[in-house]
Amino acid sequence: MTNALPRIGFIGIGLMGHGIAKNIASKGFALTFLKRRSMPDAGADLIALGATEVATAREVAAASDIILLCVTGSPDVESSCFGSNGIAEAARAGMMVVDTTTAEPTSTALLRERFIALGIEFVDAPLTRTPVEAELGKLNTMVGATDAVFAKLEPVLKAYCENVFHVGPPGAGHKVKLMNNFIAQAICTATAEAFAASVKSGVDPKQLVRVVSAGGVNSGMFQAMAKTLDGDMNGIKFQLDNARKDLRYYTHFTESMPLTSWIGEAVHQSLVQACAMGLGDGMLAELVTAQERVNGVKITP
Repeated sequence: MTNALPRIGFIGIGLMGHGIAKNIASKGFALTFLKRRSMPDAGADLIALGATEVATAREVAAASDIILLCVTGSPDVESSCFGSNGIAEAARAGMMVVDTTTAEPTSTALLRERFIALGIEFVDAPLTRTPVEAELGKLNTMVGATDAVFAKLEPVLKAYCENVFHVGPPGAGHKVKLMNNFIAQAICTATAEAFAASVKSGVDPKQLVRVVSAGGVNSGMFQAMAKTLDGDMNGIKFQLDNARKDLRYYTHFTESMPLTSWIGEAVHQSLVQACAMGLGDGMLAELVTAQERVNGVKITP
């Protein structure tokens, strides 16, 4: 890389990826991108900003100095990196690959070793917040990297993030993200159950919301779940099946240490149950719908 802005490659123009890529392109970085198969019509506005669309991860790598991935999970990351027409086929020493996906730490470690052998840095920099903040360039990211690598990468991350946290050495970013998501899903799962307990015991759940809102138990996730009481099932724009996947990664993470994780397993199974009911394509608030079905109560209007 020279003193000029690095060329950026982006793999995964989806709900989160679109906003990230848009902010990168609008801030003067040359951008080459690959769309997600689930969003074939995305990207026209990126091209209008001067970005270039290509058909394979290999072509993204050939045109880029730093490549960002924003895909569904570790299998997609692995395929994008070392699958047919993957990044590794156009590998050059000195490149950097940045994984913003919520991924399995064990997979991340293995990929890092394979890239190191090619002279390439593999950085974990997963995200929090929603597609709304992605479009605004106000995501949060937690980065696992050496100090030197973080210093090189930080200007790129600031193109689409409001808060950039260097949380530790390589691998720390994905670990912190799983713990963050565990806490978030635990709040959502507990809130849905509490709403069912309210209704079944004859208490208006809106009275519970009044009390929680005024105390230390309150949180942004709780308030988003509380919107279900007014019929808003999209207060948290995060798909239930993705939450299930993230909690599976979290329980794998705790098992690998090993660490007891009774709460993690309970939250994971609550998400599995909701997805088994056919609610996985909906947003997190469908945990309330699952409680309605399991317990024979009516919580939403």
